[in-house]
Amino acid sequence: MRPLPDGAQGATPAGRPTPHPRHPGDGRDVSATGSAPTPATRTTTSAAAERIAAARDAFLHHEQLREDAVRPPILASWIRSRDSDVAPDSIDLPEIDRETDSPLMRAATPIVSELCDQFATEPVSLILCDGDGVVLDRRTGDSALRQHLDRVWLVPGFSYAEQHVGTNGIGTALEGRRPTEVFGHEHFVEHLEDLACAGAPIRHPVTGKILGVVDLTCWRSEANALMVATAATTARRIEEALLAASGRHELTLLHDYLTAVQRGGDSAVLAVGDDLVMMNDRARELIAPGDQVPLLAGATDALRAGRNRQLVVDLPSGATARVQCRPSWNEAGSAGGILQVSLTHRDTVGRGSATPTITTALPTAVGSGALWTKCAQAVDRHFRTNEWLVLQGEHGSGRTTLARATHHLHSPAGHVRVLDAGDVGPRWLSEVSDELEGGGGTLVLREVDRLPPAAAAALADVLEPHRESTDPERAWVVATRGSSRTTDSPELASLLDCFPRTIEVPPLRHHVEDVAELVPYLLARLTRGADLTCAPEALRVLMRHRWPGNVEQLYQVLRKVVSRRRTGVIRLEDLPPETRVLARRVLTPLESIECDAIVDALLDADGNKAEAARRLGMSRATIYRKIRGYGIATPEGAGMSR
Repeated sequence: MRPLPDGAQGATPAGRPTPHPRHPGDGRDVSATGSAPTPATRTTTSAAAERIAAARDAFLHHEQLREDAVRPPILASWIRSRDSDVAPDSIDLPEIDRETDSPLMRAATPIVSELCDQFATEPVSLILCDGDGVVLDRRTGDSALRQHLDRVWLVPGFSYAEQHVGTNGIGTALEGRRPTEVFGHEHFVEHLEDLACAGAPIRHPVTGKILGVVDLTCWRSEANALMVATAATTARRIEEALLAASGRHELTLLHDYLTAVQRGGDSAVLAVGDDLVMMNDRARELIAPGDQVPLLAGATDALRAGRNRQLVVDLPSGATARVQCRPSWNEAGSAGGILQVSLTHRDTVGRGSATPTITTALPTAVGSGALWTKCAQAVDRHFRTNEWLVLQGEHGSGRTTLARATHHLHSPAGHVRVLDAGDVGPRWLSEVSDELEGGGGTLVLREVDRLPPAAAAALADVLEPHRESTDPERAWVVATRGSSRTTDSPELASLLDCFPRTIEVPPLRHHVEDVAELVPYLLARLTRGADLTCAPEALRVLMRHRWPGNVEQLYQVLRKVVSRRRTGVIRLEDLPPETRVLARRVLTPLESIECDAIVDALLDADGNKAEAARRLGMSRATIYRKIRGYGIATPEGAGMSR
């Protein structure tokens, strides 16, 4: 965060003090229509500027405004700015990393350069921003204007969205989705009153999605009615360049699609681009309309990875799609490629097809909450079709327990082997190979994301000969991994490609209603069936805890309780101190997921609430309210508590 110092003096981003720029237009202004002032109209335009300044002051003091005091789009923007808690007397912006090699930048750079050559001697700046208002490029030949823009952080890497800076030509054009001009005191923040700006949104030429905005900024005294027309014309030229680039991608995709159809025989083939989907007749026959959206969503994510891979997608109709994904191109913000699809049906395929689907809690993986049940059912479907999968989730969330329980439900006497990645070595890899060669049973590979790169590559080599086997007796292999916040190494990514499906196991706080079932189940295990129960008030305390250690932490808490009381009733005073750190109330699963999303955004933004709000697409006022409501602690210089 880089706050603007109070007063007219400031500092450049490099920290060098710079004087307030004096420019030819000091003391002059333009009217609300944007007309350039002349000696004959200077008194009128000065009066208009004073009227707008007075209206802004009245607005900030919550006074009633006359209908004609300010233009309706500006008043609407002022209201949005106030609702977002934008400070009218300072500028406090987040610095954001942005991809400089994006389709927007590639299309816009030649056009921006050409236009800047024409403006080389003019006191005007041409600014290109992305769809979040983050400045990607800024050009100006006027040193005084450049220094002023530096002081108000209108520089690459900083966001001029309305939620950060209030009314301005960039953020207000994005909010209004139309060309917008903002002059002098129409800006919400007082440090921008010397400027005039005109911005025009840049839309994707096919989808109409707003990709960014092009803005012209100058001294308010130099403004004229042609600014917004020039910005709009520049935006249209950039859109035409984007269309030309999209055309090249479409030709590549068409070529790959025709080749796949010719070679694929009776296969279902789809071509997926940013704005285009093609499918052959076999795909139309095979894939129901209601199945197409989830199929394409999963495949698009796979294509963005930029390499060939296979995945498995559960479809709403009850079918399971095995999809081979081959990218045709993969650039920043853009991807497309070919999908070859085969379908299996859950009621006819796989071992133990006569075994009923899980509809209730597993016998050794207790819980009947909606999220837990949905997860258990998904794991069950993959066991019955013998599809290898990754169970991803937090430590202690029940990933290994879920795999074991699914196996024992269908094959109580079957062989289960659990191998922990912490024990990796030549003997460990040999044991994996022996389990695969032996066939049948279930093999659980725990915490594969902790494997060193060399070990991950070696394990992938061991799994590779078996992963595509059609032998109905091949072992069912499940890998578990944590919910990583870092990028996977190439070796781990290749290992995970052996598993066409990943299922997220929810943390306990997302299905906290299951605590009511877990407590008596775990107490029975710990006491070997002795008569020990939990009082309602103690159970309510346990249900209000956030359980960062998940079911494993709950088990350890109850273990402490049982060490002191083996029969009778567990009261509040029997609970250990760590259970007294409570949420203010029992959160619903949806609220708990939202709470986690806010905590994760705060962690990613190093505690910066404004940046976290931007990443979540909510206003600062909303994130402050939710932080208070959920009781999220945000200590300075430390991690957030959930």
